[in-house]
Amino acid sequence: MKTLLFLVLISVCWAEPHPDNSSLEHERIVHIQAENGPRLLVVAEQAKIFSHRGGNVTLPCKFYREHTSTAGSATHKIRVKWTKLTYDYLKEVDVFVAMGHHRKSYGSYHGRVFLRESSENDASLIITNIMLEDYGRYKCEVIEGLEDDTAVVTLNLEGVVFPYSPRLGRYNLNFHEAQRVCVEQDSIIASFDQLYDAWRSGLDWCNAGWLSDGSVQYPITKPREPCGGKNTVPGVRNYGFWDKDKSQYDVFCFTSNFNGRFYYLIHPTKLTYDEAVQACLKDGAQIAKVGQIFAAWKLLGYDRCDAGWLADGSVRYPISRPRKRCSPSEAAVRFVGFPDKKQKLYGVYCFRAYN
Repeated sequence: MKTLLFLVLISVCWAEPHPDNSSLEHERIVHIQAENGPRLLVVAEQAKIFSHRGGNVTLPCKFYREHTSTAGSATHKIRVKWTKLTYDYLKEVDVFVAMGHHRKSYGSYHGRVFLRESSENDASLIITNIMLEDYGRYKCEVIEGLEDDTAVVTLNLEGVVFPYSPRLGRYNLNFHEAQRVCVEQDSIIASFDQLYDAWRSGLDWCNAGWLSDGSVQYPITKPREPCGGKNTVPGVRNYGFWDKDKSQYDVFCFTSNFNGRFYYLIHPTKLTYDEAVQACLKDGAQIAKVGQIFAAWKLLGYDRCDAGWLADGSVRYPISRPRKRCSPSEAAVRFVGFPDKKQKLYGVYCFRAYN
């Protein structure tokens, strides 16, 4: 009984305002409102969005307040911030921020991003003229006063992963060189997710290559002795993380569709490498890059049995319909090698960009 009386007295004292301490009472009221008032909720209607290079895409994001009927009933200005996340979520790259009439886009996104704002609670981000580098995870953060919430959306690009090694041969690229050669071949260094998807689609390659997170891995669909042993299970084999400056491997590159025409140049004679470069220029084009032949093969179904020069000095040909004397066992971009540029004669693949 004494215990019950004691609890009742405490409750009465807490409920009644103290006449000599109105500021304390005010703080109590604010505290109660923060506990029971509106709560901010940010939602992405889709966790993954698919698009392609050169296209436009909307990353969905909407915010809601519990215990309120309309989005515009708050007293604080809404701040919307979009950032791009790194593979380990430890770093964020600023993409876009909006607060009131203020709008700002950052870096390579400048002039290409803006909010959809189809309703008062719509914070969806529109990205125009998508680049290969736009692939990845994006965070939508909405801030109102002391409350905030986030949602994450992944932007996937339709494309193709391909292994690459330079003229010097297998395992001659450090991480920074690997990044550079991918860009030179109209691509970017692939992510693990992109390599994993390529493996699920049948990519099998025994040479280990760099990925964008600094790891070295390779995909195996047909286990065999030189590639981890024939008794191991298929999968993406992981060598781990290596010194980006000193360690040397191949690289896995990723490319998507292109705004142009890829074609084999019909020419009366076979050509040296320098003659091939000039022949494409004379035709109003440029000698094609490795990423472009892979994109044409994978995304457009390009098929031709003629070996031709490419910009890196390699000779390749794309086969989408396997047949006798033209990759009889599988559809693939066949690699002839890096022939002598001055002595060997081949055809040439060209690329003409659309304006």
